[in-house]
Amino acid sequence: MKTITKDQFVALLDEAGITDEQKHRLHALFETRHPQAHEAFLQWLGIPADTIRAIRENSRKPA
Repeated sequence: MKTITKDQFVALLDEAGITDEQKHRLHALFETRHPQAHEAFLQWLGIPADTIRAIRENSRKPA
């Protein structure tokens, strides 16, 4: 299976004009509505488990 890296995905978001606030909201919505899929997506991007935990915890906090 071919994937893209976290850095490549973030670069796409940046080039599309997605702000850091919008990225946080995306993570928050993903975590709230589809927590297991959020984790699977982060794994697919090749993000280490400890970083995934931090992203998911941060996603549960208000922006």
